[in-house]
Amino acid sequence: MIFRFGDATEDLTAPSEDRLTVGDPRVVDFLSRFARKLLAPAVARKHPELGSLGYFLRPAELKRAATRMTRDDGTYVFPRGNVFHVPPANVDTIFVYSWALSALAGNHNVVRISSRSAGAAETVLETLNATLPDADPVIARTQRMITYGRDDALTAALSAWSDLRVIWGGDSAVTTIRKHPLRPSGRDLTFPDRTSWAALSVPGWRSADPGAQRAAVLGFSNDAYWFDQAACSSPRTVFLVGGTPEQAGEVREEFLTVLAEVVAQRGWVIDAAMAVEKRVNAYELAATGAVSAVAFPDNTITSLSLSEPGDAPRRWIGAGAFPFAHVATLADLVPAMNRQDQTFSHFGFAPADLRSFAEALGGRGVDRIVPFGSALTFSAIWDGYDLPREFTRLTTLET
Repeated sequence: MIFRFGDATEDLTAPSEDRLTVGDPRVVDFLSRFARKLLAPAVARKHPELGSLGYFLRPAELKRAATRMTRDDGTYVFPRGNVFHVPPANVDTIFVYSWALSALAGNHNVVRISSRSAGAAETVLETLNATLPDADPVIARTQRMITYGRDDALTAALSAWSDLRVIWGGDSAVTTIRKHPLRPSGRDLTFPDRTSWAALSVPGWRSADPGAQRAAVLGFSNDAYWFDQAACSSPRTVFLVGGTPEQAGEVREEFLTVLAEVVAQRGWVIDAAMAVEKRVNAYELAATGAVSAVAFPDNTITSLSLSEPGDAPRRWIGAGAFPFAHVATLADLVPAMNRQDQTFSHFGFAPADLRSFAEALGGRGVDRIVPFGSALTFSAIWDGYDLPREFTRLTTLET
């Protein structure tokens, strides 16, 4: 086991006399200092995605999140207790969001950092450690991050220590971790396999000026190409909604043309191994009949024509792979949605149409409906969970 952050001298599961409060000023001070370092120009240039994290941790945002944890009915709000986080390796920064909210709630946290994490995750850890010398010593004693290999005994010990266990990753990862029992009063917060979609209004695109179209595509490219389209909220299938089939075809070609320009300008690159894997997966879909046509303009973009909207694949095909399907209205997509679906990003729709779509879904699927460019923007409400509330517990008092 390697300690990546926090006090390495104490047993991880030993009882602690340290107590934090919801919105503890010592935690707020540390997170604010950490955010300022993340927003430094040198860090932002190296890892642009850390700018969003730095913004999320600004003092004003922290105050807003802490306020969400309070109640105005006389009920006491306290930390949940001990929290064990198991984040994924494929999204370098997701662990910081859940850990930061849990720390803000006053919890003692242990975060398991994957040995496969690199890039932005390493920068985050370096920045956390650079912030620690100026922090109250209680931060190092209550907030720890570690890396370890397959060690069922350690996972079991941390699980038994936990009042809350936060598991990110695929279904199999969630199932594997859940084999280790929590303390009897503990509970799990799970983030398993998810699928996310994009919807492009055909009339909305046709009526938008070139500047608005390009801005939408730029946002879409950020959503899709960061994290190699493997994040739970990365859009995969693009649904073209409304208009005639001919108009939808024209909009698709215009969209892909602008996307190719933006991807080239941004310098997004797909390596050869990824390109080969993507091609193999695309042809496998075609062999099943789910896809009627496949186009490979270059390594960065693969365009697939779905035979039916219901054929939209839920598994990852590869970075820069976009199946397309045409439907008449958003309501036509409702039967295809299920509980695995997370983010539905959109462009060109009237707010009333989006509200009608959300109401028609009725909770059967889709937890977030956001504009292009916001799919990866973390929110305190995620996967249908109100995280600030999940990280706290309530005590009622009657006199």
